[in-house]
Order: sequence, then C-alpha cells, then structure tokens
Amino acid sequence: MVQESIHSDPTVDAAEVDRFSRLAGEWWDHRGKMAVLHKFNPVRLAYIRDAACRQFGRDAARPPCLDALRILDIGCGGGILCEPLARLGAAVVGADPSPANIEAARLHAAGNGLAIDYRTTAAEALADAGERFDVVLAMEVVEHVADVALFMCRCAEMVKPGGLMITATINRTLKSFALTIVGAEYVLRWLPRGTHQWDKFVTPNELELVLAQAGLQVTARTGVIYHPLADRWQLATDLDVNYMMTAERLGTG
Repeated sequence: MVQESIHSDPTVDAAEVDRFSRLAGEWWDHRGKMAVLHKFNPVRLAYIRDAACRQFGRDAARPPCLDALRILDIGCGGGILCEPLARLGAAVVGADPSPANIEAARLHAAGNGLAIDYRTTAAEALADAGERFDVVLAMEVVEHVADVALFMCRCAEMVKPGGLMITATINRTLKSFALTIVGAEYVLRWLPRGTHQWDKFVTPNELELVLAQAGLQVTARTGVIYHPLADRWQLATDLDVNYMMTAERLGTG
C-alpha cells in the first residue's frame, strides 16, 4: 500500500499508485505489460531532447547535449525515461510515490552504472522543499493523479525562470475511448485492463488553462500517433488521442 505520508498528498491517487506498484517487476520487460511504453519512449525522448536543446542553446546532434541540465521526471515509474535522459548528460531526479517502482528503478540504474537520484515522494513534497529544475516532466502521469490542477500547479512551481515543463497525456474524446481503452486494453491487450479511466483524461485546452493558471506559457503542442506498418509511434498534428505539450516559465534565472 502507499506510504501514509505520501498517501496524504492531495494529488496522489492511492488506487492508481497501488495498481502500478503491482507492476513494478514488469517495467523493464520490453515484451511484457510495459511493452507499449517502451515503444513510445523513443518519440517522447526525442521530443524532450529537442525542446530542451532549443530552449538552452544546445546541439541535439552532439551528446551529451543535456549536460548539467537538472531534470525532474515526476511519476517516473521504473525509470524508463530517466535512464536515456541521464545518458544524454542530464542530472536526473526521478520521483514516484510507489516504493516498489523506485526500488525497481534504482536496481536497474545501478546495474547499468547510471547515477540517477530516485526518490519515493510526490510533487507536493518536492515543491515544499524548494526544489527547482531546468525541465520538469509529467509524462503519462496527469491522467492518473487525483487533482490535475493542483498537480500541475505544484509541478510548475519547480520550473526555474527560463525553464520548461513538458507534459504527455491523453485527450478526452470518443476516439481516445475507442483506441486507448477499448482497443489497447480490451482488444489488443497492450495494457492491463483498468490502466486508464476515460473521465480522467485531459483535453489540450484544459491542460493549457491549468498551465497558464500556474504561470507557464504554452509554446508547443503535438499529437502522437501509432504507425502500425512501421510498428512505431510518431509525432502528428492529430491531438485526438495522445499528445504532448511544452510550456515555459518566462524570465531568466
């Protein structure tokens, strides 16, 4: 079960944390229940890398292109995104309210010789501690929190002036219900049944509004679609299902 101190944080949905905790042993199985996330990882990693390089004047083609940038991956799970970011030179903090997920992430990083700062904690605790980052990531987590507006606000607090917050989530449309829940969970069985709840999906307009209320300005948004013939995910103009959004905190540090 979720630790009591984290359970009390108002953005944490204990049922969601328990559900993903039971999958802790699956995070690094490329053919298991997290296979779809592994296939999704290259497109979101490239999007983050390119956005950060544009923002901070780096050359994405010359690794370690994220050298010395402090990046928070909130809701990091088993560290699937943290590890490639660390390999690009970033100083990565991976945070998740599930002790089982963090233990899985730590073990895998240690086995690969990667120094990643993993913490069993929630956004509220990090923000209350005064943590600040060049880039804050909320990737495939917004649709699993208890209070989206509060979660985004607390995450936004941690973005340094001139920094970025990048979010990936799922739009609330009939198309997303058909593809993400009926298709992915029940027909194709890409994901365990119950992974998503359609009423917790967030539209791009809703997300942009809460980002603005948190003091961030949206600078880019893109859809992400699955290309079945190529068996890969790619960027697209279609935001009906999966999408990513970049927002900036104006000013200089």
